[in-house]
Amino acid sequence: MNFANFPRIASIFEHVAGVAHGFGQSGGGPSPSAVMIGALLAVEDILLDVACASKIDLIDEIGRHVESVHQIMRSSVAPALMHRERIGSTALGHGVALPHARVTGLERILPMYLRLKSAIPFDAPDGASVTDVLVLLVPKKATQEHLDVLAQASQMLSDQRFRQLLHECTLPLQAKHLFETWPKLPA
Repeated sequence: MNFANFPRIASIFEHVAGVAHGFGQSGGGPSPSAVMIGALLAVEDILLDVACASKIDLIDEIGRHVESVHQIMRSSVAPALMHRERIGSTALGHGVALPHARVTGLERILPMYLRLKSAIPFDAPDGASVTDVLVLLVPKKATQEHLDVLAQASQMLSDQRFRQLLHECTLPLQAKHLFETWPKLPA
């Protein structure tokens, strides 16, 4: 897998784990024992055509959603995501962002996918505004599993065909199925 188009991936790993753990050296997909994002991602955490005017609005929307659906305090989620964004933008380029943070009160990895109604500026390395947002909230104590899921998310979002198919989804259940079947995408 070539990650040359996503130069901020290494910095994401350095923030989460302190080291890159050999990122980009895999064979192009998750290992057989890896936890798959599709298995973790719930249909209610796939939000399509979300209206946000800015990165701050988006992070607030994520906080509201997590508080409403998962009973995790918005005051734990939004500040953690904003702190990570202040360290460096989680925008990867090609209209994609991968906001992630350690959150107090979580017991498992909580992914969310949001497709924005209109693109928003996100300080991407290629200057492109963002429409696709895959959020990874992880428990305060990071583990190798968290790094594996972050690597998988990066690989998934760097797959142009995956992004194209994701944009064709009109229902959250369709997007969930696509996340579950990656890297074996339909023809």
